[in-house]
Amino acid sequence: MSNQNNNKMKTKTLLAGILVSTSITATAQDAKTKEPNGKAIIQVFSNFHTGFGTENNDRGFELERSYLGYEYKFNNGLSLKSVMDIGTSSAVSDYQRIAYIKNAMVSWKKGDMTLNGGLIPTTSFNFQEKFWGYRYIMKSFQDEYKFGSSADLGLSINYRFADWLSADAIIVNGEGYKKIQVNDGLNYGLGVTLTPVKDFQVRLYGGLNESGDDNKKDIVNLSAFAGYKHGRVAIGAEYNHIFNSDNNKDKDKYGYSVFASVKSSRKSELYARFDALCSKDNWNKGKDEKAAILGAQFALGKYVKVAPNFRITIPKDDNKENKYSAYINCYFGL
Repeated sequence: MSNQNNNKMKTKTLLAGILVSTSITATAQDAKTKEPNGKAIIQVFSNFHTGFGTENNDRGFELERSYLGYEYKFNNGLSLKSVMDIGTSSAVSDYQRIAYIKNAMVSWKKGDMTLNGGLIPTTSFNFQEKFWGYRYIMKSFQDEYKFGSSADLGLSINYRFADWLSADAIIVNGEGYKKIQVNDGLNYGLGVTLTPVKDFQVRLYGGLNESGDDNKKDIVNLSAFAGYKHGRVAIGAEYNHIFNSDNNKDKDKYGYSVFASVKSSRKSELYARFDALCSKDNWNKGKDEKAAILGAQFALGKYVKVAPNFRITIPKDDNKENKYSAYINCYFGL
């Protein structure tokens, strides 16, 4: 009888030891995952391109943009991020490299709420850009046609109310990250993201950029996006309208973008996109256009992507000829 009691006691002791050991291991793992950590941010966009016909002389290698930075996450939801943008400026005729601070921000995430402050990403087309997914090949519609800046100095907040609903608000200087604050006006924006059914998302955004000058008009930016992403297939469409472009009365621009991609294998995919830019009463006819791109992407290892593609641009101005070109875009990033 005593042997049975001893065996039971040994069994209980063994089980208790296993439970304690498991608890200690789990606690150690939790503590490990919550330790502060940082990572370097390195992204390089380059291409080789050649034009055809009237664009035959436009060819060569190009280093479009480089992002260099660092992000550090603490164990209390706080994170710091700083990124330098090295690219070219339209104001410089010799295409020399110019460096800007793209992001210098503090973020705090608590539950379903995220706060951002400093030189932060704007929210007018950040969602569309991520959904498009090929920023190194071509900017998203609003960025490509100068409907707004991708980063600015100010504050933003995002709150996830439910799995199907989140909302965000932003207030920034309104002059982008390449200029200091000159005017007294601010840029306000409100956005709503809906997921009515699985894999289907809708994004609505409205912004008001004050002119800060009684002789100029405020800029109003409205956009709507719908996208479906499931498995290997992604499809997206957006419509954008900007009122009083560049603070000029009735100088409205509007347009849409439709794109799709299909993963043909683990390391390759096909993509296509069509854009159309228009202006009220054709005031911007010299720059209004339709544009299309068709290509493929190949992942060469973990950090390198190569994307050959063919492009066509159809100007609205009848005095301008269509442009045809071929690109091989390359991406390196950590």
